Amino acid sequence: MDFELSEEMRMLADMAYKFAVKEIEPIAAEADEQEHYTPEVRKKAGANGLIGSWIPEAYGGAGVGFLGNTIITEQLSRICMGIGLNIVAATFGCENLLYYGTEEQKKTYMPPVCAGDTVCAGAYTEPNAGTDVAGYKTRAVADGDDFVLTGNKIFITNGTVCDWMVVQAITDPEEKVHKSFSQFIVPADSPGIVRTKIKGKLGIRASDTAEIALDGVRVPKTNLVGKRGAGFYQLMHFFDTTRVLVAAQGIGLSQACLDESVKYCKERTVFGKVLGTYQITMQKLTEMWIRIEALRNMTYKAAVSLDGGKPDYHLSAMAKYFAGQTAVFCANLAVELHGGYGYVEEYKVQKWYRDAKILELYEGTKEAEVMTLGKVLMSR
Repeated sequence: MDFELSEEMRMLADMAYKFAVKEIEPIAAEADEQEHYTPEVRKKAGANGLIGSWIPEAYGGAGVGFLGNTIITEQLSRICMGIGLNIVAATFGCENLLYYGTEEQKKTYMPPVCAGDTVCAGAYTEPNAGTDVAGYKTRAVADGDDFVLTGNKIFITNGTVCDWMVVQAITDPEEKVHKSFSQFIVPADSPGIVRTKIKGKLGIRASDTAEIALDGVRVPKTNLVGKRGAGFYQLMHFFDTTRVLVAAQGIGLSQACLDESVKYCKERTVFGKVLGTYQITMQKLTEMWIRIEALRNMTYKAAVSLDGGKPDYHLSAMAKYFAGQTAVFCANLAVELHGGYGYVEEYKVQKWYRDAKILELYEGTKEAEVMTLGKVLMSR
């Protein structure tokens, strides 16, 4: 059992971090303040192979697998989780195409996304349906050679900037809930689509989030992704993989909080002594370090299981759950260690504190992960 990263992965981590320092850090504060999406950085990232790195080379990706994508996500998130998300989540929805799409769908849609030229979105969540799939209302009705989609989506990453989206909709309402859904590729400029940017988010403000209304949107039946009626299972597969990405965000943000706190505690003096020499300070820093290391090992292991063809989805759920806890824990202590300075925008930790909370909410709330894992335990 080897816990060392390969030379290729170490070089990938170094390249991703240097990219983030050069291209993301100078604009991170302004993008956060103005809630500005960053297409120019996304395009540069695409040129450097940082988008869709988990996608095979045959479809435009770098082919470094989910471990490589995890490492890239971690390094970008050390600088700005919002702009980092603009890069690594430009492929949201491509997971469904890779696993279930036709060869034509894969070759048509995925290479431009990996190149940074186009953006995908996964239009899944609805106003009354996140974890609760029974609450879905969006319908797709067959009409000749088309499906006609009507409904509303909410909290959609890349919603107003995407070129196309994968939409989850009910096609077979007479079937049991888990067999009633299907997925469709929907061009974002289709007639009948209205996209509204959600403003005033607590964190990841550079990332685009939107509400999407579909009113009689027509797509050809060839835009069906996978099998009709299999959309629920395809969506669960999507979350099983993207939870690893969310966990990687948690690693990066938590590591940033620790690094910045160590730096501050070496420079700040309190009662005539360096802040870092106090035992209570050491305790806080040490607890951050321990949790980060545990999270990193758990997340890397989950990513390796995906790449090895033997995915451990329970471990992915654990990593996602622990990432939210760890990020919130580390960001909170970082602000505490900075004292009053940690509460003002001049210091980065206040932004990371705001960004951290989303990791307990999206891609399945922490309560949803507990329900999932708890049911597994109770079934044994």
